[in-house]
Amino acid sequence: MFTTRPTLQGTFGMVSSTHWLASQSAMAVLEGGGNAFDAAVAAGFVLHVVEPHLNGPGGEVPVVFAAAGDGGRVRVLCGQGAAPAGATVEHYRSLGLELVPGTGPIAAAVPGAFDAWMVLLRDYGTKSLAEVLDYAIGYAERGHPLAPNVTATVEAVRELFEREWTSSAELYLPVPRPGALFRNPALTATWRRLLAETAGLSREAAIDAARRIWREGFIGEAMVEFAGRPAMDSSGRRNASTLTGDDLSGYRAEYEEPARYDWNGWTVCKAGGWSQGPVFLQQLALLPDGLRYDSPEYRHTLIEGTKLAMADREAWYGDAGEGGAGESVPLADLLSREYNDERRELIGETASFELRPGSPGGRKAVLPEFPVEGAELGLGLGEPTVSVDGLTTRLDGSTRGDTCHLDIVDRWGNMVAATPSGGWLQSSPVIPELGFPLGTRLQMAWLQPGLPNSLMPGRRPRTTLSPSLALREGEPVLAFGTPGGDQQDQWSLHFFLAVALGGLSLQEAIDAPNWHTDSFPSSFHPRTTQPGSVTVESRVGEAAVAELRRRGHLVTVADPWSEGRMCAVARDPWTGVLSAAANPRGMQGYAVGR
Repeated sequence: MFTTRPTLQGTFGMVSSTHWLASQSAMAVLEGGGNAFDAAVAAGFVLHVVEPHLNGPGGEVPVVFAAAGDGGRVRVLCGQGAAPAGATVEHYRSLGLELVPGTGPIAAAVPGAFDAWMVLLRDYGTKSLAEVLDYAIGYAERGHPLAPNVTATVEAVRELFEREWTSSAELYLPVPRPGALFRNPALTATWRRLLAETAGLSREAAIDAARRIWREGFIGEAMVEFAGRPAMDSSGRRNASTLTGDDLSGYRAEYEEPARYDWNGWTVCKAGGWSQGPVFLQQLALLPDGLRYDSPEYRHTLIEGTKLAMADREAWYGDAGEGGAGESVPLADLLSREYNDERRELIGETASFELRPGSPGGRKAVLPEFPVEGAELGLGLGEPTVSVDGLTTRLDGSTRGDTCHLDIVDRWGNMVAATPSGGWLQSSPVIPELGFPLGTRLQMAWLQPGLPNSLMPGRRPRTTLSPSLALREGEPVLAFGTPGGDQQDQWSLHFFLAVALGGLSLQEAIDAPNWHTDSFPSSFHPRTTQPGSVTVESRVGEAAVAELRRRGHLVTVADPWSEGRMCAVARDPWTGVLSAAANPRGMQGYAVGR
């Protein structure tokens, strides 16, 4: 089978990420004696620099990983911050809001990415803070050739920057041309000052000191001061964040046990119900016995299973009981054989246009009152929303903000999958002293009380970020993931089944034609839904499109290379052979290894 590039193989180390400079920086760390955790942290900070429209230090990151010599144990590190103490439904309603805006400081959760990277480096890495930051500092200080999508994103929000977000205009305007060397002096100064203030300390002490500086030192002070300044957001008004110093000082990235599901000899591990990760597991649980890869009923069955799992996401997922308040997410019932045998019967011969959550353990589902069907497409489709009344700043599918991903495996068997996101340049003004904006993750919480994902102080907004790690016979063998918001646990499932069910290589599975449905409420402002919709790459072929339409799906045929941004690495624990592959779509994904 022809592939766009080879599946890399070797025995030393493998990296796959959404940007070539991050991948090569991670590989340089491995070549310098570092392990997969050192490499992941270095790559994460490089992604902040080279993909500022996709992630930043003010955003968040979930990490799923397995450490060599830990008996195949998989852990999740949650770098998703919670809602500030002042972020109440009553406060937002008092501002005349029905939804949390998709842009601006008012949508900021407590930033979680920095602390998560530091905790991972301290507990599992071997390199110093200065060593892992060196690559990001180099690209911020000396410049990096700008990817075309960064230019397109800045151009899309140029008028907003000029009229309202002047601190962003100072950094990003005039719009830089693709390939031009782009520098971020303020971010360079931030990281250099951080290193200066932690110099002379031991490796672990320096990392913990950096965490304190982020929360309570010059970085934390600048974030809180800037967050309190009202700025234009997608409500068409100027609002400030509720973020305070107490919110920052109280945050700690924490380890958790993963949600997991055994299927066909595989065990797949995901973040818990505060993320959409278990949607992947529910879709596996809904698969009928004997389903053949790429058979005539294959796509229809997966699409209908996605709708059922996403309906349950809307009814049952959130931080309730997992750092929040109320009953915990009923994952045991949602993944039980009895529940999924019953739910599977709802998959008929034709497409469903309904949102049909189940009743796990006899519970009664309560759904959000939004979104409004038929809301204008192009406004908030994907992540993040960039639209302000009176300012023409709308992004289409080719330039909207998104997310990053990285996967790494080293010669010792350490394996990491991480999905950094948030803190997008087009979603909130740049903090001028620091060189990066805050995130806007609170847009994923509802301003309707009584839901698992209702806005509540101290509760993490349910995120779409969803890295994956899979085991065979108790051994970690595959780390994978993709950007894509609500599409993440669709595209990644299709990739996994291509490997696990279809027997394809990593690169074959990434290159295979992909698709997604939007037949459920979007996680992003303004929370639209498109019942019955399916978007497919034209490469699926006319016969597959005709079959989906025959079954009643509303099919949009997209460009041949438009669906998915997959990254993947693998390890055969019985031979020691490592492998990696990367996505050709978007012309940024890059795998490297030997």
